[in-house]
Amino acid sequence: MSLFSKKNKEVFTAPLGKNNPVTVQVLGICSALAVTAQLKPAIVMGLSVTIIVALSNLVISLLRKTIPNRVRIIIQLVVVAALVTIVSELLKAFAYDVSVQLSVYIGLIITNCILMGRLEAFAMSNKPWESLLDGLGNGLGYAKILVIVAFIRELFGSGCLFGYRVIPQWCYDHGYLDNGLMLMPPMALIIVGCIIWWQRAHNKDLQEQ
Repeated sequence: MSLFSKKNKEVFTAPLGKNNPVTVQVLGICSALAVTAQLKPAIVMGLSVTIIVALSNLVISLLRKTIPNRVRIIIQLVVVAALVTIVSELLKAFAYDVSVQLSVYIGLIITNCILMGRLEAFAMSNKPWESLLDGLGNGLGYAKILVIVAFIRELFGSGCLFGYRVIPQWCYDHGYLDNGLMLMPPMALIIVGCIIWWQRAHNKDLQEQ
């Protein structure tokens, strides 16, 4: 089978759109609410999850035929915990400020529903290449939603992007005010809800019959 066959392309692209883990499968919502007040930590969180899901999918797929069924969850957790620890230490070494902002949420990637779901539902029964693509697709699909939500929240909540002021001063001089509600977790849930509504409205396959 070609590395970039139609099936493999579908495995990679489906989570980016019609089978997005956040908006369709409704997974990973907690971190989507917690780390999207600013764009920078949201991007770092999204990339961290993408790397961990992709690599853990690959490792578990390589080991799938040697893992006893009765201890498969334990093996999966050990692999994920090792990767999360490596990513956490790298963030502390090279992006300490972002690491502090993300706080416990990097460690909680270990229990991320997207991660465990892909390992159990895909990596345990598919070849390494397909598993790697599946991990990349689901990780990027998750990151995509985080970035959209963080962009909206930071822009309208503080008038900034990446900490730099983007809404011009004359807007404030004419009465514009930053919306503090945007920086509160409930607004993240509302934005995710709007994205889910928009996606379902434009995709008949997702609409309830």
